[in-house]
Amino acid sequence: MNVDFTLLIPEFILAGVGFLVLLVDMVLPTRWERRRNAATATTAAVGLAAVFAVALATQTDTRTFLYDRILYVDRYSLLFKALFTGVGFAVVLMSVDYVGRKMSHPGEYYALVVFAVLGADLMASSGELLTAFISIELLSFSLYVLVALTRGDRRSAEASTKYILLGAISSAVMLYGISLLYGAIGATAFSAMTSHLGVIMPLTVILGLVMFIAGLAFKLSIAPFHLWAPDVYEGAPTPVTALIAVLSKAAAFALLLRFLAEAAPNAVDEWQLPLAILAALTMTVGTLTALAQTNIKRLLAYSSIAQVGFVLVGVVALSEAAANAVLLHLVGYAFTNLAAFMVVIAVEARTGKEEVAGYAGLASRNPFLAMVMTASLFSLAGLPIFAGFITKFYLFTAASDAGLLWLAAIAIVNSVISLYYYLRVVREMYISEPGESGRVPVPLLGMAVLWLLFAGTVAVGVYPGPLVDAVDAATDVLTPFI
Repeated sequence: MNVDFTLLIPEFILAGVGFLVLLVDMVLPTRWERRRNAATATTAAVGLAAVFAVALATQTDTRTFLYDRILYVDRYSLLFKALFTGVGFAVVLMSVDYVGRKMSHPGEYYALVVFAVLGADLMASSGELLTAFISIELLSFSLYVLVALTRGDRRSAEASTKYILLGAISSAVMLYGISLLYGAIGATAFSAMTSHLGVIMPLTVILGLVMFIAGLAFKLSIAPFHLWAPDVYEGAPTPVTALIAVLSKAAAFALLLRFLAEAAPNAVDEWQLPLAILAALTMTVGTLTALAQTNIKRLLAYSSIAQVGFVLVGVVALSEAAANAVLLHLVGYAFTNLAAFMVVIAVEARTGKEEVAGYAGLASRNPFLAMVMTASLFSLAGLPIFAGFITKFYLFTAASDAGLLWLAAIAIVNSVISLYYYLRVVREMYISEPGESGRVPVPLLGMAVLWLLFAGTVAVGVYPGPLVDAVDAATDVLTPFI
């Protein structure tokens, strides 16, 4: 039994940074509002950057674990830790101006972002069901509070209430599923469940497996468990919307992929078709419903649902190539979606509008913002030279190689349809006349974040080689099981 706690240095740093941010916010005088915002944001950003550096520096071919395979430390978990801390770092930086304008206690906000990243890190490392559940709840509770953090905003309070109630139901379903699996199998470790999750399974095991995956499906907003997403995305503070769209989805997929690869590879014939049907339903519902949206955050919410369906295609295929495609798409999606939400934050700060019509003439008011938004939307649609093209190519190829040609065909059709609502935003920015005059300014820090995210979106699409190598090394730990 391994009890080497140095393996958890990134998690210890994150927990310490979260409490340090709260301490800085408490110590600085209330009248120093701007300084408190800058100090707490800097503390959170430096801490996240430190964990990012540790995750990259500790990449190793050796697979180790704590206790009886409760937590894994391997290339797979370390790659996701780097991704999650990178997302948290970007969200902190893109939030500075927003938090300064709309929140009176910035320390609470930045600390919760750090704790959300901590929960996501533990989800990627989890090797047994109860540890995974606790990690999910740490991430979920942080997001519940973040959604409601803009006090006095009726939409934010309504979104948080809906998120908490539905999230509590999904957690109860997941926990009951875990109890059924433990009662029938006598173990919760993924490695100990492999021999029990086979072709012939008792009804209790099947029901437990269905309930556990259903709980994860809520976190991923897989149809028909997606109804919370549009309202929460619209009502939450925009940086929090970006965090939910990227961090929570990537963390849930990291857990789901490891669980299916290590605990249920022998039961692939039992779960592959149901998940394939859910993937087709999710991408179709997300794509078709997005066509009718006029609010940019709701449009991106349904776009996010459709993207979940695309990633689920790779999970369903469950091969080495498919696992690589899933990780690659999650990284490309992180750059793309964060860039899109950064533009939404900038436009909202200047105009106060969230409607697609509010982007009319943006190309003349700030050409750079319009270019970044166009690149992000084209990437989400899967057009060359952007990240979405190469990542979707890998996903659809993996599905085809696994014999899921019908699912790949549905995904391609949905990608083509999605071009319509993405081009509608582009048309507003470049063809429609601006509804008001004046430039849309972006703070210097916001410009730096935008350039970084834009460069990442293009780099993954044009030269994905280094990232593909890193992803391939990370998924090697899953290869023996799939």
